[in-house]
Amino acid sequence: MILTRRAGLAALLGVLPVGLSPWPAATFAVLAAVLVLAVAADVALAASPRRLRFSRAGEVTARLGAHVDAVLTVQNGGRRRFRGVIRDAWRPSARAEPRHHDADVAVGQRLRVVTTLRPNRRGDQRAAVVTARSIGPLGFAGRQASHRVPWQVRILPPFLSRRHLPSRLAKLRELDGMVPVLIRGQGTEFDSLREYVPGDDVRSIDWRATAKRSDVVVRTWRPERDRRIVIVLDTGRTSAGRVGVDPTAGDPSGWPRLDWSMDAALLLAALASRAGDHVDFVAHDRVARAGVFNASRTGLLAALVEAMAPLQPALVESDAGAMVATVQRRVRRRALVVLLTDLNASALDEGLMAVLPRLASRHHVLLAAVSDPRVDVLAAGRSDAAQVYDAAAAQRSRNDRSAIATRLRRHGVDVVDAQPEELAPALADRYLAMKATGRL
Repeated sequence: MILTRRAGLAALLGVLPVGLSPWPAATFAVLAAVLVLAVAADVALAASPRRLRFSRAGEVTARLGAHVDAVLTVQNGGRRRFRGVIRDAWRPSARAEPRHHDADVAVGQRLRVVTTLRPNRRGDQRAAVVTARSIGPLGFAGRQASHRVPWQVRILPPFLSRRHLPSRLAKLRELDGMVPVLIRGQGTEFDSLREYVPGDDVRSIDWRATAKRSDVVVRTWRPERDRRIVIVLDTGRTSAGRVGVDPTAGDPSGWPRLDWSMDAALLLAALASRAGDHVDFVAHDRVARAGVFNASRTGLLAALVEAMAPLQPALVESDAGAMVATVQRRVRRRALVVLLTDLNASALDEGLMAVLPRLASRHHVLLAAVSDPRVDVLAAGRSDAAQVYDAAAAQRSRNDRSAIATRLRRHGVDVVDAQPEELAPALADRYLAMKATGRL
């Protein structure tokens, strides 16, 4: 049984006659009895919310930043007309609207209720319970019951760096010789012979072929294909830090480093698959959290976003030894291993630096990290003593990142350290540079 605001208002109004009556006790008893009878009548005449039947429909996947309509169908299987309110409850991060739906369903009829979700987090959004509140004809009281109506919507990474893909594909076509350019990309696979044109690198002249013809002939090259790219996503504690600004909600507290790394990984995977390379993916902290191996080029991105969607930062220190062992167990021949983690000096010294030489001896390792733009802002502060201390701390943090990046390069590891919005295009450009110089 539930009471409505009307019942509370009626009880409040009853105070006035009780206060004015010469027999307040008797007046109170009479009014209370009348109110109790009205409430009892309302409860008895209200439709049973337990006789309602629910079913769901709607989208089961959506990208972060998009809205999703969760459709709930209500069927009245009782013997009375249902008048009241229905609430389709979801997790707070789903940001479900509206909170309540007014319902008037005749016996045997159905009602379609639509709740719009605007989630602000990736992962699986699950419905909580559906609560139905039936109100009696007087509006004083009613009945309430909750029903489990399971439904799940998977919120996928938004892949905001997709806008950088066309320009990088154009650079890739230049490397492949698919569009005319003055200076061709220098890969390691011979492509064809053609006549020399002004601007060609003289080192590309094929003197034997030139001797057989009357024109100067140059060799053309294209980047090697069928290389293996292994993207390793660190989901340990350092990936939980929020940096930048949340691009899907405008939240100044920012996205987690994990989400920025995912965005960069998706752009790199899309570019590498178009370049003819094979892409594998591993998410790891102390154990492997997700993996995509031997996916087809057409199904790679779908498999990646599906694997990334439920990932959340684990507040534990990553096990670098186990991470490297997982890569070496999966990849036998030489590959490009792209490690998306943070340039945290203490975390790297305690874990990754000890095992990196073993990994770099067998594979080409590229470490990509997201820097915090707020550190640069703090480093520029000079207006008062507090800001000077903040600037000193920020500068020390930048120096530590620079020092650890230098140490990594000495071990043969390439390093890309960029601000959140710049990480994805910077990583894609480094990959293209490797293709152009035949390092891949």
